[in-house]
Amino acid sequence: MPNIKSAKKRVRVNDDARSLNAAFKSDMRTAVKRVDKLVANKEADQAKEALATAVKKIDKAVQRGALHKNNGNRKKARLSQKVNTL
Repeated sequence: MPNIKSAKKRVRVNDDARSLNAAFKSDMRTAVKRVDKLVANKEADQAKEALATAVKKIDKAVQRGALHKNNGNRKKARLSQKVNTL
């Protein structure tokens, strides 16, 4: 455990950031899974709508710093490719 006041604050701030990042990532993963499920069921129209939501969530996670930019772009490209095959 930290003894110095600034170190205590760093621990608190890092915990807050970690929980927020986890929330952004969880939200993003849920949106991606929804798209995958719709693609598996061959529901093209709904998959396109879900893709738009998933892309928005991925961009939000990248903007937040919870996800690296290239990782976000790769996820979006792979999802778009799956939806376009329908």
